[in-house]
Amino acid sequence: MIQKIKENPFLRFLVLASSSYLLWYWLYNKVITPLTDLNRIVIDNLIDLSSIALRTLGYQLIPEPPAADQIRTVGIDGTYGLWIGDPCNGITLFALFTLFVLWYPGPWKKKLWYIPMGLITIHLINVLRIVALCIIVTYDYAYLDFNHNYTFTIVVNGYMFLLWIIWATRISNVKLKQDQN
Repeated sequence: MIQKIKENPFLRFLVLASSSYLLWYWLYNKVITPLTDLNRIVIDNLIDLSSIALRTLGYQLIPEPPAADQIRTVGIDGTYGLWIGDPCNGITLFALFTLFVLWYPGPWKKKLWYIPMGLITIHLINVLRIVALCIIVTYDYAYLDFNHNYTFTIVVNGYMFLLWIIWATRISNVKLKQDQN
């Protein structure tokens, strides 16, 4: 079985990526989340960038409460705002994207620029998602759940999938064996 995995690049990729993700998941939940402020740092950055984008678009934001460092909310004045939880901060997507590119064959030089570029653009797509959800809430709060759970899940995951496809077909330089029949 181990020999089969070593000889088959696809099986090797699946085993390495899956086991790495399981290790990441355990580390994230048992070590990183309880012992660090990573979630908070990413959420604060999402709030800051979303606030800048909303102000640039001409929106007045909800006032910051006295204990603003404890708040995870961003929104347009006149609404309740949008609360950003840990599952929505994009860290899981960062891990999935990174592990896919890391374990998929390809030159390390290209991985060293493609992974950070992908992480930054995934983060920016998440900022755009938050901005759009804040705007949606100003028009009709009833549309929030559908757009949060479906529309933007498809958009963000679709973008990450597109990055994977670009890596696998254009950048990694991996040539797939053609069927000789």
